[in-house]
Amino acid sequence: MQHTERVTKILTRLAEAYPDARVGLDFTSPFELLIATILSAQCTDERVNIVTRDLFAKYHGPADYVATPQEELEVDIRSTGFYKNKAKNIRACCAALIERYHGEVPRTIEELITLPGVGRKTANCVLSNCFDIPALTVDTHVTRIANLLGFVQTTDAVKIEFALMDIVPKEQWNDFDRLIITHGRRTCIARRPKCDVCPIRDLCPVTDPDVSRY
Repeated sequence: MQHTERVTKILTRLAEAYPDARVGLDFTSPFELLIATILSAQCTDERVNIVTRDLFAKYHGPADYVATPQEELEVDIRSTGFYKNKAKNIRACCAALIERYHGEVPRTIEELITLPGVGRKTANCVLSNCFDIPALTVDTHVTRIANLLGFVQTTDAVKIEFALMDIVPKEQWNDFDRLIITHGRRTCIARRPKCDVCPIRDLCPVTDPDVSRY
């Protein structure tokens, strides 16, 4: 079975299993998701959502972050880890948004990745979840499961993104992310995978040796 054919079957099964699949971060605007995704580096979505509940009530736009001293922002985001670097990047990112884009979040990956603290993962997350622009967000779940399913043989996020572009139909990129990430959270859990109840058990080379890798 070719990868693209298997991808289609996998996505059909996962869509039935997780009809409520969505990005794990809470947000009400592209700007909020941008900030939340920067905070999510080396941190769980659950912890980020706890922090942003108060953060987004205090800071309403880029100007609020720029006007706040670095030390104060560090305190506000401390529990997400790497808070000094994250605070520095957030303030610099917000300054760039004001200077270059009138405070608005741009809608192209080329523009987004020029912002401090914003890589392809963050840019793709914003594009897909806020603007419905086809994009592949390669987080830890996508990295792990893409390797388990035999779609890639690397942990390099950029290489995985471009490899997946070749086997996942473009119109399904956004669904692929949400479904694979949800599958990673609920069933294909890193340290305790629930292979016995996995909806794609027969399509995974880990549980079915007849499924070819790579």
